[in-house]
Amino acid sequence: MSSGSKKYFDTTTTLGRILAFLAVSGLCGVLVAGLMTPAVALTGNAASGATETLSTAVPSNLTEAQPGQASKIVAADGSVIATLFSENRTDVPLDKMSPNIKNAIVAIEDYRFYQHGGVDPLGILRALVTDAGGGRQGASTLTQQYVTNALNEQLIAQGQSADIVLNGQKSVSDKLREMELSIGLEQKFSKDQILAGYLNIVPFNANAYGIQAASQYFFSEDAKDLTLPQGALLAGLVNGPAYFDPSQHPDRAKDRRNLVLDAMLQHGYITKSQHDDAVKSPIQLKLNPPRQGCPYSTAPYFCDYVLHQILNDPAYGKDTTARLQKVMLGGLTIKTTLDPRLQGPAQAQVDATAGSNPDQWGASLVTVQPGTGQVLAMAQNSRMVDGQGSGFVTSYNFNVDSTDPGGSDLGGAGGYQPGSTMKPVTLAAWLNEGKPTNQVVDASQRRYGADFPWKSTCGPVHGVFDSTVPGSTDLQNDSEGYYRPMTVRAGIYNSINTATFASAADLNDFCDIQRAADAMGMHDGAGSGKKLDLSTLGNLLGGTNVAPMTMANAFATFASGGTYCAPMSITEVDDVKGQKIGGQTSQCQPGALSKDVAAAATNVLQDVATKGSGLLIPQKLDVPDAMKTGTNNENSQTWVVGYTRGLATASYFGEALNGPSARMGRDVTVNGKFYPVVDGAYIAGPQWATYMQQVAQYYDHGDFDTPPQSLITGDAGTADGGTGTQPSTGTTDGGSGTPSPANGTDTGTTGPGNGNGNGNGNGNGNG
Repeated sequence: MSSGSKKYFDTTTTLGRILAFLAVSGLCGVLVAGLMTPAVALTGNAASGATETLSTAVPSNLTEAQPGQASKIVAADGSVIATLFSENRTDVPLDKMSPNIKNAIVAIEDYRFYQHGGVDPLGILRALVTDAGGGRQGASTLTQQYVTNALNEQLIAQGQSADIVLNGQKSVSDKLREMELSIGLEQKFSKDQILAGYLNIVPFNANAYGIQAASQYFFSEDAKDLTLPQGALLAGLVNGPAYFDPSQHPDRAKDRRNLVLDAMLQHGYITKSQHDDAVKSPIQLKLNPPRQGCPYSTAPYFCDYVLHQILNDPAYGKDTTARLQKVMLGGLTIKTTLDPRLQGPAQAQVDATAGSNPDQWGASLVTVQPGTGQVLAMAQNSRMVDGQGSGFVTSYNFNVDSTDPGGSDLGGAGGYQPGSTMKPVTLAAWLNEGKPTNQVVDASQRRYGADFPWKSTCGPVHGVFDSTVPGSTDLQNDSEGYYRPMTVRAGIYNSINTATFASAADLNDFCDIQRAADAMGMHDGAGSGKKLDLSTLGNLLGGTNVAPMTMANAFATFASGGTYCAPMSITEVDDVKGQKIGGQTSQCQPGALSKDVAAAATNVLQDVATKGSGLLIPQKLDVPDAMKTGTNNENSQTWVVGYTRGLATASYFGEALNGPSARMGRDVTVNGKFYPVVDGAYIAGPQWATYMQQVAQYYDHGDFDTPPQSLITGDAGTADGGTGTQPSTGTTDGGSGTPSPANGTDTGTTGPGNGNGNGNGNGNGNG
């Protein structure tokens, strides 16, 4: 060996190993003093200069650091909706751990735990001798193991998992630092505190960190209920969680368990009889793998919506990575507005509507509470992962916007064309101008050309319906019998396109429609704070995508007497110590619509169920309700949005992922039933009514407010259209029969940018 590589100590010999250890320790005299200090001094309140130095060597962030713990999202009643974690861990105090696991872990890992001061010199010497003889024995005490795990948890929490150094890779300086911290740690904490910390931090397998999670994973038991054989089995696991995994290697696990039992007998923790009985017992597992994450939630898409909101909120971290880390490691309790009494029926109903359909039509329900904006239920017929009883797998949430107002992802599909469910917005503008619902408008008017004299104070009205203009058509209804004067009320409950346009034409200010939509919180399903463009004619009939939650919340403004409340889903977020760190509060605007306008609009929408398209829904509520149906141009996106005093729900059925023109909602078979055309009242309607029948009882379901006569009566003229006289209804509101030839013949484009204005003039007024 050259002089340049000469070793001062030959660490391949026993003496060399001991000399190397003592020499390095000699360079750290304080550490040597700590090693040799009696345990009683180290674990008490020693006041010597040496021990004070060692005590202050313990970084506060080590002693205060919390190991990663599972977060949970809970419903309004406290029931768990989902757990989220990188490390499945739930801390429990020492008195909630069975003596069998406490004694077993000390016996096998560090039987001198209660005699040493954090580092065991006898254990080190014993390990060196064993290693020299060709064997292998660790010398780390439980305190040292705790320090190692705590340091690793710090690195994980800081996003530095790659910097973790495994035991076999540690340098001499790493080990010295570990020893120094261990001695200092025992200056600050009792043995019981250290043992509890160790048992709460140590990994037992990839899905179980800490003794509570391990007990639940392997035995479906709490840590306090572990039997002697179970405690010994888990104590044996920490030496090699994968190698001794009893579910994968039962023979190895049993041998290791029995070795633990031998150690417990040797060190006086159990009697010979207890030992022998435990050794004879078979390994009996009751595996309970954690189903973590939103895909395994009882409300997967609501869970996903909540998680997206947390990840978008600076209150939970400087960026998305930091916020995700807080959720996955922080042991948060995220309290939500979800009502399990509603969520269960909602999920069951969308599954009954189209739970398994090879054509992958989407079905969804979302309910908000009027007057608070709290989201009470959110369900759809797809699943986030395969193998859960549905062949329709997607991560997209049918019920919410694509992005939040700031442009951050919400996981939503971006909404759907609401069709005639937009017509109550024009009704609200009409009522807000003090006009009565029984006033007659000229629904025979079908041509709205470029020179039509709209009264608009906020800018021009875009689009035309004029067959003399190339590429345009006159405004069309689904039924020929409705091109005639009628009351505004009849125009709404029979869902007549020409009546809606005649109402808009008679407004003192066309801009009042935009103002009503804004007051009701309606916006583009793309999110990002984008308003609906109601200066474009086609959009009066539902040409722009709106998310179901937005529609439900808008109608909740009617139900609440004109108070608009922004949707909210998170009531409180608590950290692992139970301290509140976030949450949402109701953001409400009383008087967004006047009470009189809300009451009068509700009065009209009640007629939908008794005189109009609601007649086609066989299920009837036995409490007061109001609703509006809607169908888009291709019959591919269909709705019922309705409410009681206490619940507002949007029910959707249709093409959920590929845009309204991807396919027609015609000649469709759903659950074995054939539909020549799909209308809002045909599938979305029964879905809404069946669900609301089950859940209306849980919230206010009394009578609606009585509107003032000034908004009901007036010169009604001669032409309330009545019911039952339409010659052909097809997919229109108000009856059944052969589809009108006019249905679906519109050749314009859908959306607000159609220059000729006829893009949604026909189909989006259907239903």
